[in-house]
Amino acid sequence: MEGKKELRTYIKTLLNEMSDNTYRTFSENISKNLQSLLLWKQANTIAITISRGREVDTKSIILKAWKENKKIVIPKCNPQTKEMVFHHIESFDQLEEVYFGLMEPKIAETAVVRPEEIDLLIVPGICFDSKGFRIGYGGGYYDRYLVNFTKPAISLAFSCQLVNHIPKEAHDIPVTKILTEHEVITCDV
Repeated sequence: MEGKKELRTYIKTLLNEMSDNTYRTFSENISKNLQSLLLWKQANTIAITISRGREVDTKSIILKAWKENKKIVIPKCNPQTKEMVFHHIESFDQLEEVYFGLMEPKIAETAVVRPEEIDLLIVPGICFDSKGFRIGYGGGYYDRYLVNFTKPAISLAFSCQLVNHIPKEAHDIPVTKILTEHEVITCDV
């Protein structure tokens, strides 16, 4: 299973086979691991995506952040340029469904947040290795964004999403930590 496409397919199959109960329990454990981090406690503005399917549940994380008076910013992707810009949301009502079932901020109702205003970036992905490299959904949006992002970038993943090796390319940028239901992995690039 050398290629990204094969790894992506294999991990998606594992995720789809996860029971609802396991999914909820593991998502809660990952959320607790995240909230125990100093990175979380010190962050005022957190960039995160709206989970879908069998991605780690981010809606409960966002609700927790709002209770702690943290600012939540969600990416708005431009499919033509393959770039994204984060927008501040204060309610799930400020989201709309776009292509592939992604939930993104409504531009007319949300303000743009510059990269330097973000304290913690939570990077999505399908699978990860211990060095922090990941296979995402194929658009390269996060690799482009991370080039000039200097604050902590971490990922949330179920342990079944961890693999021994991710085939990487020159433009791939690793995250610094991966949080699973069992542990917090500090990545060693």
